[in-house]
Amino acid sequence: MIQARRKSTAVNVGGIMVGGGAPVVVQSMTNTNSEDIDATASQIIALADAGSELVRITVNTPEAAKAVPEIVKTVVDRHGPVPVIGDFHYNGHLLLAGFPHCARALAKYRINPGNVGIGAKHDENFRRIIDIAIENDKAVRIGVNWGSLDPALLSRLMDENLKSAEPKDPRAVMMEAMIRSALESAQMAEEYGLPRNHLILSAKLSGVQDLIDTYRLLARQCDYALHLGLTEAGMGAKGIVASVSALAVLLQEGIGDTIRVSLTPQPGGDRTEEVLVAQQTLQSLEIRSFSPQVSACPGCGRTSSSFFQVMADRVQAHIREKMRDWRKRYPGIEQLTVAVMGCVVNGPGESRHANLGISLPGNGEDPKAPVYVDGMLETILRGDSIITEFIAILDKYVASHYSAS
Repeated sequence: MIQARRKSTAVNVGGIMVGGGAPVVVQSMTNTNSEDIDATASQIIALADAGSELVRITVNTPEAAKAVPEIVKTVVDRHGPVPVIGDFHYNGHLLLAGFPHCARALAKYRINPGNVGIGAKHDENFRRIIDIAIENDKAVRIGVNWGSLDPALLSRLMDENLKSAEPKDPRAVMMEAMIRSALESAQMAEEYGLPRNHLILSAKLSGVQDLIDTYRLLARQCDYALHLGLTEAGMGAKGIVASVSALAVLLQEGIGDTIRVSLTPQPGGDRTEEVLVAQQTLQSLEIRSFSPQVSACPGCGRTSSSFFQVMADRVQAHIREKMRDWRKRYPGIEQLTVAVMGCVVNGPGESRHANLGISLPGNGEDPKAPVYVDGMLETILRGDSIITEFIAILDKYVASHYSAS
């Protein structure tokens, strides 16, 4: 059972509410060169179409900062509004001050307190960014990362630990440094005048247990909205499993207001994969619904695996293709459940539990496929056109069971 959501301060990010009891928000980040307006705008649109509600871009050079307003305008012209977040490291104070149109066009600034500046320059540079956020009424994410912790803070805590009567292990000191960096930076931002409802915190690590323990401690010590994500998660199955393992535990405990699954794409791979994984994590936990869910058995020696696999893939592809239109026309379509089962063992039962289900004939079974609608036998399909006929039944069900907006 999902625990009650942690109470957090609501933050408006370009019209999307984060925290304060709002639905957990999915976000992603482009990997294009932000100086390339067309490529960056195109990827923002692709990520938004996949379901990313906030999209972050790198702003690391004067040319990138100069391009930001055009990127945002291009996205609006081609797609409609998408809140775009600027990711700043080292020189954010210079870029935001030097390119005021960039500062105005972004919905939020993400800054890392570990690399804003060194020594006295840290506070000065940090304040310049906060002043610009106040001037433009923008939200700020203070994003601490274990790979770029404030060296002065970490050194100080290490020295204090060595002198302690009961020294902690290095892991505990690192976690304390992460939390201190986030909270002290947030407190400093508030002292400079940025309202609490303009602040989001994150404390990203690449170890699953480290991330869980750090966020548990951070959540107990503040009511700021929290962004979750396992940093440097990796590629493929490793990255997906590690990210979901960490996020699921925290989300189950009611911790987290916005999430990103930080996957390393395969060469030439699709960046939108991380958005789909984030959505599926929330949907599997029954926190949010984004798309109809297709249940399908894994197949075994009883199933006619090639046909069964083709049908399951075709049905899922059809739903993905239709969702952009369905989402606009049929409110609640995200709640639809479909079952594509491969033999008589669990097929009829699973199909009856879904809104719409089909039980395909397995090896040695009669060549017929019963179709169930809301638990009742609707028809029996036979022959070579089962897939086409079932998809037609699916389309008819959607049109008849969901009110057109």
